[in-house]
Amino acid sequence: MATPAQQSGNVTPEKVMRYAWGYAPPLIIEGAIRNGVFDALSNGPMTVAEVSSATGASERGLASIMNALTGLELLTKDGSVYALTPESAVFLVSTKPSYLGGMMAHMSSQLIPKWLDIANIVRTGHPSAQVNEAVEGAAFFEKFVSALFPFNYAAASVAADALDVANATHPVRVLDLAAGSGIWGIAIAQKSPHVIVTAVDWPGVLEVTRSTAAQFGMADRFSFVAGDLGDADFGTGHTIAALGHILHSEGPERSKALLKKAFDALAPGGTIVIAEFLVDAERSSNVMGLLFDVNMLVNTANGGTYSFEEIRGWLEDAGFTKAGLVPVPGPSPLIFADKPV
Repeated sequence: MATPAQQSGNVTPEKVMRYAWGYAPPLIIEGAIRNGVFDALSNGPMTVAEVSSATGASERGLASIMNALTGLELLTKDGSVYALTPESAVFLVSTKPSYLGGMMAHMSSQLIPKWLDIANIVRTGHPSAQVNEAVEGAAFFEKFVSALFPFNYAAASVAADALDVANATHPVRVLDLAAGSGIWGIAIAQKSPHVIVTAVDWPGVLEVTRSTAAQFGMADRFSFVAGDLGDADFGTGHTIAALGHILHSEGPERSKALLKKAFDALAPGGTIVIAEFLVDAERSSNVMGLLFDVNMLVNTANGGTYSFEEIRGWLEDAGFTKAGLVPVPGPSPLIFADKPV
């Protein structure tokens, strides 16, 4: 019988073992967030003992995760003193507007438990529960959409700039589809007092939208349409239609129908803005998009991730023209397309 070394030849297990602990970093980050590590260090560099005194967490536990976070390049260490990196200072301190801690809590409480059944999901091709159905999905997104606000804010601001909203002299009617926290409508409305927003989502999620719009002083700029995207009345004559990370949960057929419905809701010359985790045309190299495709396998009946070329084809079938990409900070470029005048 060949020994393991003889069987492997010159091949090493490095690539396989690199991912064996892949679940650990987000959980370590969450452990630090929930114990106030990043918030404590936002006051300045500290030792483990000082962080323990500030947070009440054990020195043993803090030493372990703070060393790991140093290895993950989310903390720095000078002797026994730890400090934030630029990334953790911006994205992991709870008082910062770009705080992404809610995303980490979403991973552990809502996503990882479902991923643990992945062997059966792959075998059957069906998730145990679908996040894009009204009953299960509404509860899922009611808990989650607020955490998406800082994740999408920079991209939504870029969208508003690309649309030259700040120089508008006439009413700009924004149709925010599956509005969630209202981030797309809010970010665009911040650029001009001429912007009014129609937010469409499930009733429970719209309560979050309504609350967030009020927090930003925009309650009077929003109207609300409750219902599933397939059934809700979008109205007509909108200037902009925003689809922020929606197509991946809908699947190809529902996405095509949604794009046609959005086309009909836009005024001539209107623009659709789509944010998505795109994959490359060969589905082989864009790791973020490919991983999110599996997330859609785990959480939806027909969802997935798509290439720009696929979505452009759907847009053209719906009647849109001039589809193109606009780069933004983060992993999801925007797709713009126009309804002909």
